Amino acid sequence: MAEQISSLQTGIKYKETPIGKIPVDWEVIPVDKICKIKRGASPRPIGDPSYFSESGRGWVRISDVTSTYKYLKKTTQYLSEEGVSKSVKVEPGNLIMSICATVGKPIIVDMKACIHDGFVFFSDLSKHVEKIYLFYFLQKNEKKISGKGQIGTQGNLNTDIVKKTLLPLPTFPEQKKIAEILTTIDDAIEKTAQIIEKTREAKKGLMQRLLTRGIGHHKFKKTEIGEIPEEWKIKKLIDTAKNEKYSFTGGPFGSNLKEDSYTAYGVRIIQLQNIGDGQFLDNYKIFTSEEKADELKSCNIFPDDIIIAKMADPVARACFIPKTDKRYLMASDGIRLSVDKNEYDLNFILYVINSKYFRENAERHSTGTTRLRIGLTDLRNLPLAIPPLSEQKQIAGILFSIDEEIKKELQHKEQLESLKKGLMQVLLTGKVRVNVNYEADI
Repeated sequence: MAEQISSLQTGIKYKETPIGKIPVDWEVIPVDKICKIKRGASPRPIGDPSYFSESGRGWVRISDVTSTYKYLKKTTQYLSEEGVSKSVKVEPGNLIMSICATVGKPIIVDMKACIHDGFVFFSDLSKHVEKIYLFYFLQKNEKKISGKGQIGTQGNLNTDIVKKTLLPLPTFPEQKKIAEILTTIDDAIEKTAQIIEKTREAKKGLMQRLLTRGIGHHKFKKTEIGEIPEEWKIKKLIDTAKNEKYSFTGGPFGSNLKEDSYTAYGVRIIQLQNIGDGQFLDNYKIFTSEEKADELKSCNIFPDDIIIAKMADPVARACFIPKTDKRYLMASDGIRLSVDKNEYDLNFILYVINSKYFRENAERHSTGTTRLRIGLTDLRNLPLAIPPLSEQKQIAGILFSIDEEIKKELQHKEQLESLKKGLMQVLLTGKVRVNVNYEADI
């Protein structure tokens, strides 16, 4: 990758075009001049079971591509021969793009499939256009393309808008080289993502074993949460809290913290959106005044406290409060747990709350049909398997080291994604040119 990037060139002459400055030897062409744009189709009526089967051609829907990065390898539904006859076929290697709900997302199909009417298919691509170059152009401009959609209950984009989208087009060898460079980075991103996923899966299995079987035990006893080592005890969640006022408490009633209490700065309010499954999510920030936080003193929460979500998804997920500020204020759907560190390891308790057995128990004690919710009383009485403090620390240490590995890989993935974003910006606009005479192993 480094060798390829080192082959990039600057010192370029530009010309003005409808899409801005591009190199003088590039063209600007509407997408429908380099391929045919065909919209997908859905068998009608959509719920007719005769259109579906257990296998065969996949039926690509918006939900199948929402979290797909580049290649679509499977779908959740498959069409019967009758269903296929009423839809639009795509083959492995074909390029499609969503035009409904998740608008403007390009995907390369890696299976035999049919496309829902929320997609367009770029067929009969000109021999002068590299398909992967077109994919990266669409990916880079996803937000811009999405912004051209029609406003409604769901965003959507008609095929005429797609057809008129202007494509900056270098020579075919340059398209190919740009595609190769970006593909190399994408491959590294995908490899890192696979490492992260495998490590997370390994952690799940290890958590289940360590938090119920412990380390080096041979004798076990039956309890309400299953078999645990004989030396371990069953405690309620409330037992892990400090013997202090407000060490286990919920957020304020909604009527006590309304929108008119929000301020531009002051004491940060911890919302449901901030509570991740084991990690604090920092991308949503609202504040209230010091006076309001003082008024709701029982709902204050502090660094190293654990905050637990009353509502899904998932219910009872928990994370630490960050050390950025001296204090925070919980919103109504949060529960504060200030752990007694003399008897319990802070990290161990967080791992238990986010464990499979605790989560499943919390769900059983929750109410609600569309979205689960657990009450403060039910949560405080949920059981935990607790080893001696020394073993708590051992178990937490093992799981923490895995979390650190995941964190390191996530940072690496973010760096690669940042590099790709920067290269897309300069390569797909011609601000930096590739040397098409340069050959490197991909």
